[in-house]
Amino acid sequence: MAKVKNPTPSGHVNLRMLSEHLQLSQTTISLVLNHSPAAKSIPQETRDRVVEAAKRFNYRPNYFARSLRQSRSLSVGVLAPDLSEGYFTRVMNGVVEKLIAAHYFYFTACHDWKPELIERYPRLLVERAVDGFLLLNTSVAELAVPVPAVAISSHCAAPNVTNIVLDHHAAVEQALKHLYELGHRRIAIMRGPHAIPDSEFRWKSIQRVAKEIGLKLDPELVIRIDASGWSTKSGQHPMAPEIGYKPIKALLERTRAFTAIFCFNDIAAIGAIRALKDAGLNVPGDVSVVGFDDILSAAYFTPSLTTVRQPLAEMGRRGAEVLLERIADKEKPFPSEIVVSPELVVRESTGPAKS
Repeated sequence: MAKVKNPTPSGHVNLRMLSEHLQLSQTTISLVLNHSPAAKSIPQETRDRVVEAAKRFNYRPNYFARSLRQSRSLSVGVLAPDLSEGYFTRVMNGVVEKLIAAHYFYFTACHDWKPELIERYPRLLVERAVDGFLLLNTSVAELAVPVPAVAISSHCAAPNVTNIVLDHHAAVEQALKHLYELGHRRIAIMRGPHAIPDSEFRWKSIQRVAKEIGLKLDPELVIRIDASGWSTKSGQHPMAPEIGYKPIKALLERTRAFTAIFCFNDIAAIGAIRALKDAGLNVPGDVSVVGFDDILSAAYFTPSLTTVRQPLAEMGRRGAEVLLERIADKEKPFPSEIVVSPELVVRESTGPAKS
């Protein structure tokens, strides 16, 4: 009796369906499609049938299953709050440089500081069989991290995570001493939003350094970036100058009894300078402004921005490098924290305090 030919598979074709259609074992098909040396023992005609069927039915291997067999998928997941110009761009320049050199692919997920996405995206990345995580400005301290992870500016006190962090005490010390030496005593401080891990660490450093140099912090001059309205739909993007413009505009409506502002980042500093100019104040003649990060546009803004430079590209390179080392040797001991040094870059936005 003639053998009944298996029906042509339809929809998403998996290895089992391909095996039934070709009447070959799944092992034989895997050997052929994975270019295994053992496939040389399989007749050429059979190999050609497998390749032709895989192309015809648009078969895609299960990468998760394959990664379990090979113990590596040559891909990593990058989790970040946003994909805007500034911090993310500089860090990713360094990350991509190292990953491309190592022939690694990467998935980027933007969680927009939404807790449900911060919890969900790591699981989705694991399902895609990534070998490790790079966490940018993102804390997953409450989550179990099942793969090697490196956190940049995230302050993740969690097992299996190496942290790349800035020396915030040194950064704040350079900025506040610079303003203090220019004669500034009434300095407004712009704190970062609660969602950003660096915010509280930098604020603690500001309080400590102010005490060390004898600078009194006036609570009336301490303001915070409001992240409550941030969303891609509202148009108020977390990395738009508006984040610095609004709080300084509100501060100016209450008081003008300050001669300098230390901003949370460069984007906020650009917004602050605009608010000062709209109020008829000159920078740095009336008010000096210091930013943080040294983004690409900081040197070309008018006035060019005095800022604390984070070595962001280097932090990205170092983060990717450590992650790849940890993926290659999971048994090797790894540091829980790697601290990098800041640098004050003095430009046009700071000058002597007004008498």
